[in-house]
Amino acid sequence: MSRKPRKDERHAEILEALRYTPHVRIAALASRFGVTTETIRRDLDSLSDQGLLDRAHGGAVARPMGIQPPIDERERATVDERRAISHAAARLVEPGQVVMIDAGSTTTQLAWQLGASGEALTVITNSYPVASAMASSAARLILCPGDFNAREGGVFGQDTTDYLSRFHANIAFIGASGLTGEGILDVNRDAAWVKRRLIERSERTYLLVDHTKFAQTVLELVAPLSVLDGIVTDRQPPEALARHLQRAGVAVHVADPAPAEHRLLPADPQRSSEDIA
Repeated sequence: MSRKPRKDERHAEILEALRYTPHVRIAALASRFGVTTETIRRDLDSLSDQGLLDRAHGGAVARPMGIQPPIDERERATVDERRAISHAAARLVEPGQVVMIDAGSTTTQLAWQLGASGEALTVITNSYPVASAMASSAARLILCPGDFNAREGGVFGQDTTDYLSRFHANIAFIGASGLTGEGILDVNRDAAWVKRRLIERSERTYLLVDHTKFAQTVLELVAPLSVLDGIVTDRQPPEALARHLQRAGVAVHVADPAPAEHRLLPADPQRSSEDIA
């Protein structure tokens, strides 16, 4: 008897199916994976909470390429993964460095890590949540001007990119809506311009991205993989993407799982083994 796919394998196969069909049905997925319809409903709810698909009657549909959830919703998804990524990324920063930090849910987690480190850094950001995380730290904080976007919690536009052109940084940390062999992708065109400027003004650039962004094609190509020095993620990329990263000379830093004391307890301790597997 063949092994039932684990939860992460089911999620990957559901997302892959939505690349080729506009709608997947709960009953068909349950039959395909050999699990209950309730398990599939929880799978779809989880993927919807992460902004990777939209629930629809009897199943789910692919999320449009030009839309992602606001930052407060993204901060509630893949919490342990983003926390682990931020721990690993913080170790790439050395005392006294100038650090540029992009707006985003994972980069905000990094800001909390750097703020708690007590290091004397200079941090340049367009993100209000990042600035808030660094506010009581020993770091010097430079907050960009620009047009405020409440969904992203940051400022964007020509004032922002022009202001960033005045600075040089040792290292930049950026986020993205998707990562493919083509490069770094984002749903927000204004955010894409800020990311390009951060890359341009920094000696080294690292992309902070959890596994749900792998092979996700969205609206705009920010830059090719070759602009990156490395990615920091929570698991190894799929084989095809890993080959592209290797050819582009991009180092892959896989974070250790978040320390147990920082993990969130499951919302439902009575979850079935199918959900955990």
